[in-house]
Amino acid sequence: MGGAVDTQAPGQIPEFKQVMGHPRPLWMLFMTEFWERFAFYGMRWALTLYIVAEFFQGDAAGERTASELYGAYLALVYAAAIFGGYVADKLIGYQRSILIGALIMGAGLFMISIPSQTMLKVGLATVIVGNGLFKPIISTLVGKIYASGDVRRDSGFTIFYMGINMGAFVAPLLTGWLAEKLLGESGMPAYKVVFIASGIGMLLSLLWFWFGRAQLKGVGMVAPEAAGIGRVLLVLVGAAIAVPCIYFLLTIDAAALQWLLLALFVVPAIMLLVEGIREGSIARDKVIAMLLIFGFNVLFWMFFEQAGSSFNFLADRIVNRDLWGWEFPVGWFQSVNSIAIITLAPLLAWIWVKMGSKNPSIPRKFGLGLIFNGLAFLLLMFALSSLVDAETLKIPFWTLFMVYVIQSVGELCLSPIGLSMTTKLAPSKLAGLAMGGWFLSVAIGNNLSGIFAGSVSGESGMTTDSALAGYTFGFWALLGAGVLLFLIAPLIQKLMHGVK
Repeated sequence: MGGAVDTQAPGQIPEFKQVMGHPRPLWMLFMTEFWERFAFYGMRWALTLYIVAEFFQGDAAGERTASELYGAYLALVYAAAIFGGYVADKLIGYQRSILIGALIMGAGLFMISIPSQTMLKVGLATVIVGNGLFKPIISTLVGKIYASGDVRRDSGFTIFYMGINMGAFVAPLLTGWLAEKLLGESGMPAYKVVFIASGIGMLLSLLWFWFGRAQLKGVGMVAPEAAGIGRVLLVLVGAAIAVPCIYFLLTIDAAALQWLLLALFVVPAIMLLVEGIREGSIARDKVIAMLLIFGFNVLFWMFFEQAGSSFNFLADRIVNRDLWGWEFPVGWFQSVNSIAIITLAPLLAWIWVKMGSKNPSIPRKFGLGLIFNGLAFLLLMFALSSLVDAETLKIPFWTLFMVYVIQSVGELCLSPIGLSMTTKLAPSKLAGLAMGGWFLSVAIGNNLSGIFAGSVSGESGMTTDSALAGYTFGFWALLGAGVLLFLIAPLIQKLMHGVK
């Protein structure tokens, strides 16, 4: 009673005007997400470089601190999504959650532009809280504008996914260009401009949804009895309390945060296992299979998320970015993943269809994801051991570019099926908790990514030797995990009891 549920009856979808074969609100949600992703990725590429430049005066010894903070930030972004979903479901509804989340995120991004270590962490904590209220909810709204049996649903999510990747593609290009051209100095972009531009992007997302939400015709609104301002104020108070709590988590040692995240993961894992046992042997086996996949998922994201940390320092210090007299900006490497996803996703989807009955099982697709991720590190091993220029002591531009492309193939093998797999394997009564477990596995991997990147840089900053040693470990860890998953795939598939 009094929950924040949709005003339309269950299963009832309003009559939407159709635009290009899809409900009109899809395109509004597409652009809302585009600008939110622009904001998120616009600051992401610059964060570690900014920390070293601003608070360590460019001394490479600050790389470890920057990488660990970056990893903690990403980890807490995913962890916050669990709580944000609950707030939207039970208190304020989806539309209000998106609006409040966008407002809080925008405030956090503007805070980061203030050159203070304290304000940096307060700003990051604020972004995390806002992202938790925004990110998991807008995807839910996309699903709610289609009837459950609508064959266009998957196509609608594909279009929405393109909005995510277009925002992620444009953001580093535009914010990097602004930083260099408006206020930048040689070798040191004005990172303040990056964060302000990202904050403006978030405000555009907020305004786009504010003026476009009427198109939803009540979808995602709270029930009338819960429509007062009281619950909104309650959530704002909760957000104000959450910010200093998350600030504290950003200040603690990365290893301590890792133990905390593991403890958070153990609780839902035990609850899921107990519920699976209660529901019977088939449900129990499915939970075991899901938890095993979660473990491999941690490893994938630990190495994949070097993009904003150690790969940034690699690009800045060890990659030859001179292209016929023009220096390729460090931040622009962050757009390669999005280009690759947009280009390769249809191709990979076609390959899976053409393979028919020989289409790899879920565990083997995860294994392929790990192996492709490992191949990216193998290319770095080769470059750092055999392609270092004797004069510049740098590796060729194409090597890091292709690393991002190869990693993107791995992402396409693994990431799109993760959420779907979780919903299929979770006990029916704890589907939401299982989704929280998935996000926590990603969070644990992201925090480990910061710890690993810090070890690659060491105490004095990244060198060719330290990068080679670290990335060699990354290759063998990913290859070993991928091969192991391939070998035990029949066992996991048996535990999944026909889920494909």
